Amino acid sequence: MKILIALLVLASACNTALAQLSSLVHKEEKRRYIVYTPPSYESDPQRAWPVVFNFHGGGMSMAEQMLYTGMNHAADRHRFIVVYPLGIRQDWNVGFGMPYLGGSDDVGFTEALLDKLRKDYRIDAARVYATGLSRGGFFALRLAAERPQLFAAVASVGGPTPEPVVQHAQPLSGAGKVGVMLIQGTADKVVAYEGKATGSGYLSAVDSHRYWARRNGLDGAPERTRAVDGDKADGTEVSHLEQGDDKVRGVLVTVKDGGHTWPGADPFNVGLPIGKTTRDVDANELMWEFFARHRR
Repeated sequence: MKILIALLVLASACNTALAQLSSLVHKEEKRRYIVYTPPSYESDPQRAWPVVFNFHGGGMSMAEQMLYTGMNHAADRHRFIVVYPLGIRQDWNVGFGMPYLGGSDDVGFTEALLDKLRKDYRIDAARVYATGLSRGGFFALRLAAERPQLFAAVASVGGPTPEPVVQHAQPLSGAGKVGVMLIQGTADKVVAYEGKATGSGYLSAVDSHRYWARRNGLDGAPERTRAVDGDKADGTEVSHLEQGDDKVRGVLVTVKDGGHTWPGADPFNVGLPIGKTTRDVDANELMWEFFARHRR
């Protein structure tokens, strides 16, 4: 049963609107999630709404992901629903620390959750997207590989493509292409920009971009690049590399000297080597601009 909870928020992190804490049972496991609907949702009852799944990093909670990323603000501005699922033991199965095929069925849970959202909310099935930080970003890419019929585009922050995803991915059909945006800091000490090749590690940011370009049939497509350094005092610069056509696009956003952080978020430090947060771009705005160009 849904419970309305008022989420007390730091003024600089998120708004104070109500969100809904809900749950469902998947494979005899109670799974929880938060759904945020903008105020305009109730005032526009005829509209079908885009939805963004926002997956937390390893060891984080769904509420922490909501507060840290501040995506509710973007949802208010651009009129979409945000869903913050909770992983079992605050983790997602991408083949690290658990069997890729025999570990927690997070892909099935996500699919079941989307089915429930379609019943409970006015969802536009052609505009379903996923993003995440770190482990959650890795998992968003697994969804792109395994459920391309459900997700029009995904964006991963601090989480390039896991090697197990590459190893188990099936060829995509023309209708199964998924837009992929990758955002990665070159000074990330948690997930290396250069990758970690171990057989159960992850590709580099550049190789991840190339992998998805090949997978989406964008090899040879013209590359467009631009640089952004709007805040000279933040110690970072951003480069934006894009390939694509009218149906699908791939983007690599490289944050020079950036850390394991969400661009545009409030900087924080929990005793981990997370590094610098760029103020040159806002990850939520970049993502929504990217998502809005993709439909299933």
